[in-house]
Amino acid sequence: MATTRFLSGAARGLQTLADPTPMLAAAMLATGIAGGLLAASVALAAPGAAPLAEPLQRPAAVLRDPARAALAGLARAGTRLVAVGERGVVLLSDDGGRQWRQAASVPVSTGLTAVQFIDGRSGWATGHGGVVLHTDDAGEHWQLQLDGRAAARLVLAEAKAGGDERAIADAERLVSEGADKPLLALHFADARRGYVAGAFGLFLETRDGGRSWQSVAGRLDNPKAAHLYALHAEGEQCWIAGEQGLLLHSADGGAHFARIATPYAGSWFAMTRDAAGAWIVAGLRGNAWRSTDAGASWHRLDGGGAAGITDALRDAAGDTWLLDQAGQLLAVDGGALRPAVATPAQQPAALLHLDDGAWLVAGWNGITRVAPTGTSTGR
Repeated sequence: MATTRFLSGAARGLQTLADPTPMLAAAMLATGIAGGLLAASVALAAPGAAPLAEPLQRPAAVLRDPARAALAGLARAGTRLVAVGERGVVLLSDDGGRQWRQAASVPVSTGLTAVQFIDGRSGWATGHGGVVLHTDDAGEHWQLQLDGRAAARLVLAEAKAGGDERAIADAERLVSEGADKPLLALHFADARRGYVAGAFGLFLETRDGGRSWQSVAGRLDNPKAAHLYALHAEGEQCWIAGEQGLLLHSADGGAHFARIATPYAGSWFAMTRDAAGAWIVAGLRGNAWRSTDAGASWHRLDGGGAAGITDALRDAAGDTWLLDQAGQLLAVDGGALRPAVATPAQQPAALLHLDDGAWLVAGWNGITRVAPTGTSTGR
């Protein structure tokens, strides 16, 4: 079993001074919503005002114009569309993304980072404060299944079981720092088996639909506790992408992972598989690479520019698409990238392809709906 060191904030800060690029990307993409929440908290905390409840104890904010909230994740729940983002906001659309409303009940006001549904009713979301939320009614009502304090205790339990004194000390610091580590990605294979991953190498598993969790970071070859930004799985093939060129692969559904050498040492934010069965990983500075042999060799996909790539998907027709920070939709065309549609999305984070051929893009300025013709609307 590998030993993962969960570096304290101070230790990671020193590491950042030596190599700032990955953490700049983290602040800009995966944890950017937290900065907005902090600014909002400062603005709301006027002199003499009562202190705000912690985000883990305060329900999601009710917004006047929810479709313009800063958003980070998109998913389908049957015919319903679901978006998640700042201050615990969960948005629902039942008309193909033209109109949006807030979910009836979300128990936290932490920024939410990712969302996945396994069918038309059952879904999960991850977020800041180490939260995992679950819904069984297509996103109307959500329940808290895990938070960062409980996650830290699970990390400590794993470290104690491994008997590594240094890992135990690092995990004890993680517990003392509280619920300040975001979860950034998730994958559920079915109603029971799922993984969540996040900052500082957090990686947890459930075998009962999220009612209980265990830390399994020791399965990963990640001794520096690099941030984990993306999870992608198809069948038993599971991939984890993270900072500093980290790429991990499991061929047995996540029971064991091997580290995969990649040609780029910066952060990876997105993964998908194309119709030919090749794997595509993408991230900072427009880096996008394709492998036809499970990561043994890589071919660069040129033509997309220098903007960081934040999401990737294969649509129902088998075409593969990437989304970059400039709001550009990039088509994977043979062995290269082809700019296809420019959207007005600001700092876009998530992409979804709809049955009518339209696109949804989620970002700092809310939902952008892009028609098949390339025209876009702000919601």
